[in-house]
Amino acid sequence: MNKEVLKLQNLCKKYKQGNSVVEVLIDVNLTVTQGELVAIIGSSGSGKSTLLHIAGLLDVADTGTVEIAGKIYSPKLSHIVRLKNIGFIYQQHHLLKDFTALENVAMPKLIAGSNYKLALNEAKELLSELGLASKVNNMPGELSGGEQQRVAIARSLINNPKVILADEPTGNLDTNTADEVFKLFLKTAHQKNTSIIMVTHNNEMAYKMDKIYELKYGVLAKI
Repeated sequence: MNKEVLKLQNLCKKYKQGNSVVEVLIDVNLTVTQGELVAIIGSSGSGKSTLLHIAGLLDVADTGTVEIAGKIYSPKLSHIVRLKNIGFIYQQHHLLKDFTALENVAMPKLIAGSNYKLALNEAKELLSELGLASKVNNMPGELSGGEQQRVAIARSLINNPKVILADEPTGNLDTNTADEVFKLFLKTAHQKNTSIIMVTHNNEMAYKMDKIYELKYGVLAKI
């Protein structure tokens, strides 16, 4: 039986809009096991990104808990937990423009205190797995949109996270490129037995995942 890597329990989140209060998340529960692929769909503004940010300890719920590998974490230790356990991929790749593809991928491992040579070697292996062996020394501006997003995917995997949180990871790519990048993303994550929670508007991609949930009016329900 696969281990639980992420467990969200009874999450609630409200925002004030003028004189009114908007309930973005209402008693949300979600359990993700090792190697599991989970898609979350929902209309724009339904709170999907907020849910990912709370799951990744980038935001704090009003009530409820976030449990990673069996331990509940407080916001005070969140930067350490994120670095070692969580990978992030966004619609915008957020690569550092003054560093090569190789250096961008190695950066999280270097920040975690890894040996420089080891970090670069592992980054090179990941880029090769994602079809970018010939692009390791290219700057982000010298890469296509699909190549930039593959670099971002490699960066999210470099610390062997327990779970990757992906927010519309191929939303800025054309259909053919998005499909290619998505297949490589799933293949590489599967090889490493990494869990994925992906927010997407692309139903075709969602149905390639193990489970699909819909977030609607603050309530998360399995489809």
